[in-house]
Amino acid sequence: MPSIKPLLVAVLLATAGLAAQADKADRNQPMNIEADALRHDDLRQTSVFTGNVVLTKGTILIRGARIDVRQDPEGYQYGVVTAEPGKRAYYRQKREGVDEYIEGESEVIEYDGKADRVKFIRKAELRRYRGSTLADEMIGSLITYENGTDVFTVDGGPASPQPGGRVRAVLAPREPAQAPGRAAPAAGASSAPLRAAPALSGAAR
Repeated sequence: MPSIKPLLVAVLLATAGLAAQADKADRNQPMNIEADALRHDDLRQTSVFTGNVVLTKGTILIRGARIDVRQDPEGYQYGVVTAEPGKRAYYRQKREGVDEYIEGESEVIEYDGKADRVKFIRKAELRRYRGSTLADEMIGSLITYENGTDVFTVDGGPASPQPGGRVRAVLAPREPAQAPGRAAPAAGASSAPLRAAPALSGAAR
């Protein structure tokens, strides 16, 4: 069987001015978790939550079968979310200043509070909604979302849900530029669609 060369595609959240980024206040909010069971190690500052786990942190919502959480000496929090066999863990976060949400699913989700980064690992899918309307969608083996720069990196490979392990992206068209004399869009309206940045090639992680 011929080998599949993974495809790496970077996509950038572009704006017509100031970047509309994921809600930066989330990283400073407390992490609240509900689960069926908890094992906490106070010395190592680690916690393992199992059974129907629901995590909230500001506008962030995460669901999975298990979440391993740790906190470093600087107070930054990290989480690894694992789904039940045959299912996918879930992530959702509001973007700052606009009525938009980032929503993703994968078998494993890694949250890095210090780097402000989320990774969706194996059978990964990421969507952006304007209000309740789906605007952009990406599918691959590994999707990395950089909150600080609003850049998504999508890797293809055997763990991609797409045939042949390929990457798939559906990007909504940019809204027309504001014409002189026309009324400004309503507050909270989006003008930040995803667009493809120059394609790169590399191995899946």
